[in-house]
Amino acid sequence: MTESNDTPELQIDADWKAQAQAEKERLAQQEQEAAAKGDGDAPGGRGALPAADFKGLVGTLASQAVMGLGAMPDPQGRGVMIDLEGAKFAIDLLAVVEEKTKGNLTEDEDQELAAVLVELRARFVQITKMLAEQMTAGGTPEAAAPEGGASKIVMPD
Repeated sequence: MTESNDTPELQIDADWKAQAQAEKERLAQQEQEAAAKGDGDAPGGRGALPAADFKGLVGTLASQAVMGLGAMPDPQGRGVMIDLEGAKFAIDLLAVVEEKTKGNLTEDEDQELAAVLVELRARFVQITKMLAEQMTAGGTPEAAAPEGGASKIVMPD
């Protein structure tokens, strides 16, 4: 069996090398400028953390709720993780923030918090109803998985 010469060879010319080097230098300069401003990567190389402000607090709590509502795949690859108690807790915390900050937020902050709560509460009700229907249909969340079992729900222990 002989090797075919149909495989194209990689052609690298001096112009391409010059462009790649210029791009590398430009990116290095941007990193230096960001480090000088204090916007550089945080320890561990994961990038800068978001600002510790009201929007960051709301975003963090909302992310926790969304993950509890099935946005997070099961680490063992069995399906999606649903943690209704954890999601409810995060939503309830956001409601406490709304109650305790009433009258102290800007209009934008107030509208954002209200919109996040409406969306999360609606998703919570939707997921809870879906799980109840699946439990009624077959006794377990996995019972309502489509043919082939590709979509499974994993409840925390």
